[in-house]
Amino acid sequence: MTSTLPAWFTARQESAKARYESIPTPKRGDEQWRFANIKQLKFEGLSGVVKDTDTSEIIARSTGLQSPAAKFVFLNDEVISTASSLPENVICLPLAEALEKYSELVEAHFMKQETRLGSAKYAALHQASVKNGLFVHVPDGVEVEGSIEIHHWLSGETTVFPHTLIVTGKSSEVRVIEIFRSTDDTTPGLSIAYKDLYAGPNSGLDYIAIQELNEVSRMIAIKETSTDRDARSKSFILNTGASWARNESLSRLEAPGAHSDMLSVSIPDHEQEYDQRTFQHHVSPNTNSDLLYKNTLYGHSKTVFSGLISVDEKAHHTDAYQTCRNLFMSDDCEANSMPGLEINADQVACSHGSTSAQIADEEIFYLQARGIAPDQARQLIARGYSVEAVMRLKNEETEALILKFIDEKFARIATAGS
Repeated sequence: MTSTLPAWFTARQESAKARYESIPTPKRGDEQWRFANIKQLKFEGLSGVVKDTDTSEIIARSTGLQSPAAKFVFLNDEVISTASSLPENVICLPLAEALEKYSELVEAHFMKQETRLGSAKYAALHQASVKNGLFVHVPDGVEVEGSIEIHHWLSGETTVFPHTLIVTGKSSEVRVIEIFRSTDDTTPGLSIAYKDLYAGPNSGLDYIAIQELNEVSRMIAIKETSTDRDARSKSFILNTGASWARNESLSRLEAPGAHSDMLSVSIPDHEQEYDQRTFQHHVSPNTNSDLLYKNTLYGHSKTVFSGLISVDEKAHHTDAYQTCRNLFMSDDCEANSMPGLEINADQVACSHGSTSAQIADEEIFYLQARGIAPDQARQLIARGYSVEAVMRLKNEETEALILKFIDEKFARIATAGS
């Protein structure tokens, strides 16, 4: 982090450090950690040793969209490559640089929401330790063409704290894609990431996170979204990597006309575990939210989904939907789903549900009758099952990128013979 940190930031880091030390470590009996693997919170095993890494090789491996509007590559939270063709009035800078140049603007939005899905301790650790990330501010009336692409690489037995802060002004639009990966397949690391998303009035904010860390690393990702009057926020999470990942996603609909889409696809294999906690918080009347999480489980993998739709008093005429679907591809996997509603207003339309099932024999037979081998048939069905959530992004280039990562995961599964 830059040596000229603003006083407010230093004070918040000191306060966060004290808060981290005072908050107890989650226990098995805590409701917000129900079904969670608490053993994964033992982070002491990381040596802190950072590997010598060829940055030119990492930059070359940082492939995504063909022509992003801007592209940033981070290695253990250090910027190693930047490129941008954004309009001059769009601020898109590493957080360390933004703190120096746009301190007041960052202060107005940095970690303002309360972390309430279980990881308050680790949000405090993030705030106390954060070194870098990306700050994006799109002014009123500006629509960014293309996508901003961010690559985060984790190298060595160390912990990183990437932070993403995105703010859209009135009637503006932006799409940001983050990709999290490890430099090798065998070194365990830890990422504690935080995403601040603020969609201003009548704006559109799309955020996509692709998590493909190696299968001996872990991740906690906390995402806080605030959506203003007549604004649209859309978030998508893809989990294919990490031995254990916990995603906490809170979406606050702050004013009438606000709309939120929360989408996710997770494909765990072997002993991978994905823990997903969501909160759709309707603060104002005449708001809408829609959640669709789809998990395809192989091997001895496990998923946890706990989602709550909360409608405040006077938040009348709320429409909120929540769906979690689990597809079992083995007899040894496990899915735990806990959808919930908390309604304190009238004239609302809210629904929630969860399903878990295996592929029906009739579906396999149908494809076999057309000359497709059983294993290939199962993979085709699993891919089609995932596509539903991906297609709701309604952007062909982004969808193609996500499907590439999905297809690579299915190819690894097929090679391993899961």
